Amino acid sequence: MSGYDEHAGELVADCRLRAATDLFAHTWDPVVLVGLLGGTRRRSELRAEIGGISDKALTEALHRLLGRGLIERHRYAQAPPRVEYALTPLGLSLVEGPMRALGEWVEEHGDALLEADPLAEFDRGEHGRPAATRGAQ
Repeated sequence: MSGYDEHAGELVADCRLRAATDLFAHTWDPVVLVGLLGGTRRRSELRAEIGGISDKALTEALHRLLGRGLIERHRYAQAPPRVEYALTPLGLSLVEGPMRALGEWVEEHGDALLEADPLAEFDRGEHGRPAATRGAQ
């Protein structure tokens, strides 16, 4: 029996499942994590790579991810100051594990999910895939 099955009955307000799913509660947090998968990035590089994220949303996402131990911040003492962000081992395990599995599921079922949602507003981007979804910050 897997660890997941053993704890399936422990669905309380402070359970581990809720804590894990909270990692996906903010629209931009997973996107920022994937942006860091390619290696260390400066804030401006992240913002340019992600596209569509506001400065405020990026600041908030970085703050949340730092607080959860999923990314680390490196500040270099030089003029002008330089700050870079990178995934921690915990963040890397999240991106390469559950987020990769979710990404594969989205590749297969994402269009059907959006088409089934009568409130979804999205434009078709490159390759006919949804470019934005309802609730994006």
